[in-house]
Amino acid sequence: MRITRSRGLVLGGVLASALALTACSTPAPEATSGGDLEIGAIDLAAAGCPADIKIQTDWNPEAEHGHLYSLLGDTYTIDDTNKTVTGPLMASGEYTGVDITVLAGGPAVGFAQPNSQLYSDDTIFAAYVGTDEAIAHSVDLPTVGVFQPLEKDPQMIMWDPETYPDVESIADLGDAGATIRVFPGGVYIDYFVGAGILSADQIDSTYDGSPAVFVSEAGKIAQQGFASAEPYIYENEVPEWGKPVAYQLINDAGFPKYAAMVSVKPETVTEYADCLAALVPVLQQAEVDYYDGTLKEATNELILELVDAYDTGWVYSAGVADYSFETQLADGIISDGPDSTLGNFDADRVAELFSLVQPIYEGQGIEIAEGLTPEDLYTNEFVDASISLGQ
Repeated sequence: MRITRSRGLVLGGVLASALALTACSTPAPEATSGGDLEIGAIDLAAAGCPADIKIQTDWNPEAEHGHLYSLLGDTYTIDDTNKTVTGPLMASGEYTGVDITVLAGGPAVGFAQPNSQLYSDDTIFAAYVGTDEAIAHSVDLPTVGVFQPLEKDPQMIMWDPETYPDVESIADLGDAGATIRVFPGGVYIDYFVGAGILSADQIDSTYDGSPAVFVSEAGKIAQQGFASAEPYIYENEVPEWGKPVAYQLINDAGFPKYAAMVSVKPETVTEYADCLAALVPVLQQAEVDYYDGTLKEATNELILELVDAYDTGWVYSAGVADYSFETQLADGIISDGPDSTLGNFDADRVAELFSLVQPIYEGQGIEIAEGLTPEDLYTNEFVDASISLGQ
């Protein structure tokens, strides 16, 4: 069904829908939902952008996606069948002449990768893609990152500081011989094992997202998670645990992945160059507006509303959203790059990640596009170097 809302006020009724549970089944609107809104200083329609800019995320709505959801203004339409939200795309409160549709990922699309969704639905303009994924799918699903909202990957490995009082890092977990539960298939674990940071016999690839084993083992095992969620959840929302955990980001342990590059098909970089030149600075500024607190409250309210409406079985509380917001800033997950610009790509960092995963993929028989270079994975052409968090 589709529900049109203004912040906290129902504007439209519930409409019957026979749409399938896939984001690609939603037809592109013939016109924007801006109505009589006056276009502000930035006119994305005049820049040649699609009437509805669809962006596929990698998970359910969460604070890590705040920069996207903050682009929606007071009026928006929730499609709880396809797990999308659409509304006039607002740049710091001004209408840009086009809509934005944010598509949920993970369970909303049967756990399909965002780059796969990008290629299966021609109406999707951009998708979140990690640098390791861009390399692994350079043959079948090539993409180019045009903006990176997360300076560090929020993925981490956590442990019980009471059980391991001398452990301060993932490398220390390796020295301690602790068992580490992870989801199967994570290339960062392959890197840690190959580099000797961890040993293969420490890795337990049976993690299913539940806290049950971590709790039942009383902290004897370590476990993967996200620094922007699990530490708060385990301390405040898992009563069987109810105490702090310690952690280290995989980025800080030597795996410098860009986790969620806003990425497009290679041909889009050329065909929509004018659009991207206007759009990417809007994405940058939206992130500033969210993380400086200007749009935090309204955006988090929308995120929580969407989680409830989509009803995928995933639980996300206001406490987690607030913790995520603060932790992303405190841990440098959200920050300017080394040149004090928000959202651009560091060439040395992409090259380092490329050098780390290339031999791993070759050993696994994953074909990488012939002649692929780190520079093929991203472009800073459209990033406004003057936009900064001011940290």
